[in-house]
Formats: sequence, C-alpha cells, structure tokens
Amino acid sequence: MKILITGANGQVGHCLQQQLLDSNIPFIAVTREQLDITDAHAVEQLLQTEQPTIVINAAAHTAVDKAETDQDNAFAINRDGIANLARISANIGAAVFHISTDYVFDGEKDSPYSEHDATNPQGVYGHSKLAGEQAAAAANPRHIILRTAWVFGEHGNNFVKTMIRLGRTKDALGIVADQQGSPTYAGDIAKVLIILADIYSNSGELPWGIYHYAGAPHTNWHSFAQAIFQQVEASGIYEKPVPALSAITTADYPTPAKRPANSRLDCKKIEDAFGIPPSDWQTALNNIRAYAG
Repeated sequence: MKILITGANGQVGHCLQQQLLDSNIPFIAVTREQLDITDAHAVEQLLQTEQPTIVINAAAHTAVDKAETDQDNAFAINRDGIANLARISANIGAAVFHISTDYVFDGEKDSPYSEHDATNPQGVYGHSKLAGEQAAAAANPRHIILRTAWVFGEHGNNFVKTMIRLGRTKDALGIVADQQGSPTYAGDIAKVLIILADIYSNSGELPWGIYHYAGAPHTNWHSFAQAIFQQVEASGIYEKPVPALSAITTADYPTPAKRPANSRLDCKKIEDAFGIPPSDWQTALNNIRAYAG
C-alpha cells in the first residue's frame, strides 16, 4: 500500500503525516504549493508518477465566511479539485478517501444527522462541499466520504486555539450557546482514515460510501469553551485568570455565512461497520499546552 495525501499543511493532513511516520505504510504528502488539485494535468502527472493505492484528500477551502464572496474559488477547490483526484485515482485503480462536513445539512433537524438524512446546505461552503461529495462518488466507485464537524488540533487554526489566544488578553468573552455540534479531534480523524486504509490494504475491499465521524458527547460552543478554559486554568498556561464566559445567541454574533443550529452527527454507521467509536474530544483537550503554541 502507498498513500498520497493532499492538503498536507492542514489540520488532518498534518496529523496523518505524524501518524504514518510511526507506521510502516509508505506515503507521500503534498501541500497546496506542491499540488494545485484544481489543475487536472498536474494531478494526473503526480498520480501517474507515484501510483498510490489510496488518495486521501485533506485539501479544502474551509474559510466559511470568505466563501460567500469567493464562490468560484470555493467550488474550484471543494468540487473540481476532488473531482480531479477521484477521476484520476479511478483511472489508475486507486481508491479515494475524502473529508467532508456537517455543513451539507441545514441544521434544522432536532436530533443528530445520519448518512441517510436529506442534505440542504445553507451557504456557499456547504454547497461546494456537497458538490464535491457528489463528484467523488460519481468519478470513483471506490470512495469513502468522511463527514466530520468542529475539527480542532494542535496544528492550524481552530476554535480551541482561538479561545486560548483570546483568553490571554480578554477578561470576558461572549460565546454562542444555541448551536449544537460534535467537536472532533483532528488526530482521531487521521487515525480513522489510516484504519480504513489498513483494512482496504489487507482485504482489497471496503463497504464504500458516506460515513459520519465526529466527537461525543455533543455540546455547544459555549460549553465547549468552558471545557477548554477549565483545562487552561488547571494547566497554569496564563499568568492571569481565565476570562468570564457568557452565553450569547447566534443573532448576537452575526456572520456572513449561516451556521447550522444543529451540527450533531450520528456516528452509528461507522461504529457498526468497523467498530470505530466517536472521537473523544474531552480527552483530546487534556494536553491543552500543545494547543497553546
């Protein structure tokens, strides 16, 4: 087996490299600067040269608000890029694993979303990611689409690192409490992708399709921030008290892109199929100093 990773500088791409270095699995990881996935010719050249068994696409346009005014670029990366990777990987007999998002749903459901629920994205980012899912599935029958949510890790930009940074200088913070979701540790996403790759390598087959993988227990942004600052306080990172947190509503913090009120993902399918439990985001926060930079 040989794995090719795109989006090597992203949260999941970074974790994939760290974990694969500790394994015996050969891999090549490319950054956006090394491979523009929207350039079909460049993608074909690299895949034909490297001949990977599995392509893991961790590259994405993830600037949710910016996507509202950067629609062409969002669709170029999130739809056309994965279409190129899926089509060319199929041509060389490789499987494709693609990371998607809770934003393909409208957030109106009052319970966690399963893989069978109807999609209804509310913004450009969600529309572009759904188009990418559809393109991947159409271009390569050997595809795994892994929907996840609220990703955080030691590398890159995320909510945990933002809270730690703001808390250094702020005495009080208002955090949205009416959006529910599933925080997911990037290292756990990487681990799941490697587990699936290993199963495919050993058996030559997988039950292909869409899977949800995210964290448990479900929470909201305000409660998530409380958990973060409990760890910050216990670790003694700051030389000041942690900020006081107040619960605010989505209406109190307007953004260009609409956020789903319900981003909770039901992960029963992947647990039943592979014995993979949800991401334990609370344990992932224990080493809070790793996120503090």
